[in-house]
Amino acid sequence: MRRMADGGPAWGIIVAAGRSTRMDGVDKVYAELVGRPLVAWTLSAFRRCTEVERLVVVAAPERVAQMEDLVREWRLGERATVVAGGAERRHSVRAGLDAATGAAVVAVHDGARPLVTPELIAQGVALARESGAAVCGIPARDTVKDVGGEPPVVRATIDRARAWLAQTPQVFDRDLLLRAHDAAPDAAVTDDAALVERLPHDVRMYVGAMWNLKVTSREDLVVAEALLRARLDALAR
Repeated sequence: MRRMADGGPAWGIIVAAGRSTRMDGVDKVYAELVGRPLVAWTLSAFRRCTEVERLVVVAAPERVAQMEDLVREWRLGERATVVAGGAERRHSVRAGLDAATGAAVVAVHDGARPLVTPELIAQGVALARESGAAVCGIPARDTVKDVGGEPPVVRATIDRARAWLAQTPQVFDRDLLLRAHDAAPDAAVTDDAALVERLPHDVRMYVGAMWNLKVTSREDLVVAEALLRARLDALAR
């Protein structure tokens, strides 16, 4: 198979511009998690990944200065650029792509997934260099229903053997992802892989982890704190 971005630098794009609507007014990426802001754990994982050369951190427009201060505090000032995001996630990703001008490969990651590891990031980069597109995810364990209407009614039961739950990082050849964004400027999608699929272009899946959760509620923050403390305790032994 032709290697699409062999040898070119890989950059991380950390999307941290969400509105945290389910956090009761708390911006989740700045919520305290084991003594530091949640997004600091995310940034730390990318800093420790030897496959990633630089970072673009996409913050809410009103939070850019605050994010710049955080990046400097956690000693990433020379490796990270902070840019303002847009009204929707895809607009924020596009802002990150436009800023990552030196990248051959981009690893797009939710800022609110603080338990990601350097190993998960590196695996995605390696697969994206081969195929152009690689997505971290986990095979579905529960029965998955296709539901619609009001009140909600089951339309179909999806074959669980073929169902995966997508996570991030989602890693792409930068030119490929730019082309996917340009080809579907108005598409209603929830991740970048969906845009690449529409080109069409194959997207490789690789196994992530149950603990690579996205914090969207206060309950998720409690779970993330427990998992992170368990990880730190295991490293201390």
